[in-house]
Amino acid sequence: MSGRLKDYKSRLTNSERGCEGILFIVPTPIGNLGDITLRARFVLQEVDLILAEDTRSAALLKREYGFTAPVRSLFAGKEKRMIPFVLEELGRGRTIALISESGTPGISDPGALVAHAAIEAGYKVAVLPGPVAFVPALILSGLQVHPFLFFGFLPSSPKRRRKALRELQDLPHTLVFYESPHRIEETIEDCLAILGNRRASLSRELTKMYEETIRGTIKEILENIRSNPRKGEMVLVIEGKKE
Repeated sequence: MSGRLKDYKSRLTNSERGCEGILFIVPTPIGNLGDITLRARFVLQEVDLILAEDTRSAALLKREYGFTAPVRSLFAGKEKRMIPFVLEELGRGRTIALISESGTPGISDPGALVAHAAIEAGYKVAVLPGPVAFVPALILSGLQVHPFLFFGFLPSSPKRRRKALRELQDLPHTLVFYESPHRIEETIEDCLAILGNRRASLSRELTKMYEETIRGTIKEILENIRSNPRKGEMVLVIEGKKE
C-alpha cells in the first residue's frame, strides 16, 4: 500500500481503522473521459487491484490515466463467485477499486453484491461520488424531479415488463428507466399502452458528441424513434400519474 493510501486510512474513524482492507467503489465516465474526478484518478493510481466489469473499457482508462494496478474481470455473471476472492484480498490488507464499464458500480451494473459482502464481513467500503446517467437525464427531461423513482432496466420479457409497469402506473413519482436501443421501441409501446400518453423524455449518448434529448408525449417520442431509429444506451423519463 502506498504512503498516500496509508494516510487515507489514518483519517478513518476509530471503527474503520480496524478494517484491514478497503474496497473503493469508483465511478467512471459515462462517455466523456474528462468527467472523471480527481479523487477517482487518485484511487485508481494507488490501489493494489482493480476489479472491472469490462476489462476492455478498463484498458482504455488505464491508457488514458496511467494507472498501473492489475485488472481482474468482474462481470455480472461472475460477481457472486468472486466474493470469496475479494474478501480474502481485503483480509490480506489489500486495497481494491471496483469499476463498471461506465458510471457508478452497483447502479444497474455489477458491484452491489460485492459491496454488501464486504460490509457484512466488517471491511471498509468507500463509495466515491461521480458519473451516473440517470441524474442528468432526469434534469434534462424538464419534468418534476421530486419525487422520482429510478427503476433501472425494465425486464426484457414482455410479460414481466408489462407487469412491472402496471405496478408503477399509479405512482405520482417521475419514473426513470434505462433501456437498450434494440428494445426501446417495444418498451415505449408498452409504456404508452399501460401508463397512457404522459409527458416524457428520451436521452441518449449523454456527455458524448452526439448527446440528444427528445421531449414530448410518449406517443410523440415513439413516432420519432420509429421514423428515425437511434443508437446508444438510453434513459427514458416519464411523468408520474396526475391526481
